Amino acid sequence: MNQIVHATAAQFVGRERERRVLEQAWASSVGAFVPVYGRRRIGKSTLLLHFLEKKRGLYHVGKVAPAELQVRELLQTAAAVLEQPLLGQLATTTWKEALEQVEQAWPKNERMVLVLDEFQWTCGASPELPSVLQELWDRKWKKSGRVMLVLCGSFVGFMEREVLGKKSPLYGRRTAQIHLQPLDWYESTLLHPHWGLEQQTEAYFLCGGVPQYLLTFDPKRSVRTNIEATLLDEFAPLYREPEFLLREELREVEKYHAVLYAVANGHGTQRQIAQATGLPERSLHYWLEQLVQLGYVARRFPLSLGPKNRRKVRFVLEDPLLKFWFRFVFPYKSALAYLGPVRTYAQHIKPELDAYFGGCFERLCRETLPTLLRSEDVAASLEVGEYWNDGVQIDVVGVRDDGWVELGECKWGSVHSVGALRKELERKVTAFPNAPGATLRAHCFVRQLGRGFKPSRGERWHTLEQMYRVCKAEHRSR
Repeated sequence: MNQIVHATAAQFVGRERERRVLEQAWASSVGAFVPVYGRRRIGKSTLLLHFLEKKRGLYHVGKVAPAELQVRELLQTAAAVLEQPLLGQLATTTWKEALEQVEQAWPKNERMVLVLDEFQWTCGASPELPSVLQELWDRKWKKSGRVMLVLCGSFVGFMEREVLGKKSPLYGRRTAQIHLQPLDWYESTLLHPHWGLEQQTEAYFLCGGVPQYLLTFDPKRSVRTNIEATLLDEFAPLYREPEFLLREELREVEKYHAVLYAVANGHGTQRQIAQATGLPERSLHYWLEQLVQLGYVARRFPLSLGPKNRRKVRFVLEDPLLKFWFRFVFPYKSALAYLGPVRTYAQHIKPELDAYFGGCFERLCRETLPTLLRSEDVAASLEVGEYWNDGVQIDVVGVRDDGWVELGECKWGSVHSVGALRKELERKVTAFPNAPGATLRAHCFVRQLGRGFKPSRGERWHTLEQMYRVCKAEHRSR
């Protein structure tokens, strides 16, 4: 679709900082060049369409098609936007001439916004386009202040290499950039306002903050039945999404599948992954590094007051959809074909789902800890992670630069015994290595507590509802 956009964009929440970046670029008196990039389905196009709602601009979506066809589409779109039919009939077949003609036809007293979305596909047919844009930028657009150029792409590697990289003709010319990240927990809940907080949070555990994934969930169904309909059915929108996601950025996808399957099933060290996959341990670094750079896998070290122990590194699946898919969909494809989504869910997924959500809850608590501390006016800088050794696993560790350490235990399931949970947390606090003598503060993170519960003096209990209220308040204060 190539168009001027006046209609309301698709359901849109959050992105306040990104919108401010775009609006500031629009208001600038000099030329603006803003690359916008991020993984597929993250909301790049929706953000740009929302930005263009009350502005006259030219929005072109690249495709796998001959260059001449795409140039012709751009001119026809410009002709419709500017109500100048002759512009769409120009005989030019080159990007340089087409863009120069569009700029000349644009009203002199009006800034032109040019958005080239899915830029990687346009460049596939026209590899000279970055050089063309560089010439136009250097010779005209930068100084004139008449043009705001936005290049948008979903191939992160391509954008970092061909637009932002040192070997790109456009290197060093951007005036701002947006690497669009997933929505945070609070923002993601806004996409399903009719669900309760627990279901909104479970959806976040499954999809992360990727808007398009979250919007595939039917609000009239429960999260659990949405798993059957949206992730387990072979015709469902997310059933093959991880495969598409990996094939866009990587080669030898089968080896990456093996690595991700191993990591999703708890094989965290390089040796364990090599044993589980049959891949040579010496070569494994390459495949893991690619996944780390894409943000799908992360390295974790035990966080303590001393230097990081590099020998204790664990690899974990960072992307929620990939984590669920490689844990529960990839290994059960045969069962899904034979039993179908409903029976496969009942037999293989449902019995393990609460424990799986428990691990997701630990990550949410680590994400939320900085917000909780800011709500208490803690100004110290903070590093958040977890700690483990052969005898203990501490779910949440926050090392502050003012001599305090926050230690937390997380419990997604029902709390049957507050006393037992207290004792477990006390044991873990005692086991934390504290040679420098930092002040240790204990936290309990739980989904919910029974009515009438009162914490003992000095205890810090955080329910899901309380964590959410703090995150909501911070968003509203921005």
